[in-house]
Amino acid sequence: MKNIIFIACLVLTAFSASATQKKNLAIDPDNLYPQVKIETSMGTMIVELDRVRAPITVDNFLTYVVQGEYNGTIFHRVEADFVVQGGGFTKDYMVKRDKGNIFNESGNGLKNTFGTIAMARESAPHSANRQFFFNLGDNKSLDPGRRWGYAVFGMIVEGDEVLEKMAQVKTDYNDYVGWENVPIEPIVITKVTLLRAQ
Repeated sequence: MKNIIFIACLVLTAFSASATQKKNLAIDPDNLYPQVKIETSMGTMIVELDRVRAPITVDNFLTYVVQGEYNGTIFHRVEADFVVQGGGFTKDYMVKRDKGNIFNESGNGLKNTFGTIAMARESAPHSANRQFFFNLGDNKSLDPGRRWGYAVFGMIVEGDEVLEKMAQVKTDYNDYVGWENVPIEPIVITKVTLLRAQ
C-alpha cells in the first residue's frame, strides 16, 4: 500500500512540475524585459515590459497575452493628453472575464510618462486585473505619493506614432454603455503576441 501511495505521489509531482514548466515556458520567465507586439486597427506597436520592476504585473499581463485574451478587444476610452485604455471589452462592449485582481506594484519607481503602459484599476488600490492603458502625457497624478498610484510595467519601443494617432480620434458619450470619451470609430486590438527573445 505504501508503495502505491509513493508511486502516486511521484506521478502527481511529475504532472504538477510538467504543468508548471509548460505555464512558465508560455510566459517566458527567464526574459527580464519581454516584448509584445500589439496589432491594432490603427497600426502596430512594440511594447517592452519590465519584469525586474513589475514581476507580478508582467506575469499577469503575459498570461492574458499568450491565451489570446486581448485579441478582438478594443480601446474603449481615449482622453487626449491623458490615457488610451482598453483590453476589457469586445467590439460589442461585452465584458471580458478576468482572472482575478493583482497586487498594486505602483511603488516600483516607474513613472506614468508618455508612452508607458500601466494597469487600469478601480478606486481600490489592488483592483487591477486585465485592463491596461497607455499614457498620452506625463501623468504625475497617477504616480504614487501618500496614496497608491497606477502600476507602470513597460513602455512602447516602436510605434509611438500609432499612439499619437489614437490620441487624436473623435470621441463622444456612448449611450449604450453610459461612458464619456468613447471612440466613435472603434479602435480594435486585433492581436497581441509575445515576441520570443533572440
